[in-house]
Amino acid sequence: MTASTPQTLGTSHPLSPEVRHLEVTHVEGDAYTVDVRGHRLQVDQPLQAGGTDTAPTPTELFAASLATCVAFYAGRYLQRHGLPRAGLRVRTEFTMAADRPARVASVRLVIVPPPQLPERRRAALLAVASHCTVHNTLHQPPRIDIEPAP
Repeated sequence: MTASTPQTLGTSHPLSPEVRHLEVTHVEGDAYTVDVRGHRLQVDQPLQAGGTDTAPTPTELFAASLATCVAFYAGRYLQRHGLPRAGLRVRTEFTMAADRPARVASVRLVIVPPPQLPERRRAALLAVASHCTVHNTLHQPPRIDIEPAP
């Protein structure tokens, strides 16, 4: 494959160096709105952290992003092999680090395969799901630049 040939991973979207954009805007208090490709999400903080608890926290969305990415890859595996996705779930729990800097210390994901999934397919399902984009990004972190607007 050449650099000019885009790759795909079971999706109709090519992997490319295309820059993707989203924007976060303050709503009120600790609530923010995230606009992504015309979709709008909100984040907030729990009451005990000074927020109004109107939405998940950014950290919860981080864990949800990992869990939904794993579920997506697992679901695509099942689809490619003509297996049902009904009942597929990913249970997730995370813990925060006790020291500084503030960060997630651990994430545990449990893939609950569809009940009809043959035992011989379970290991492959886990292997494919563990290669999701978010999981890969956590293992090979991107460069992150935080800078003021001009």
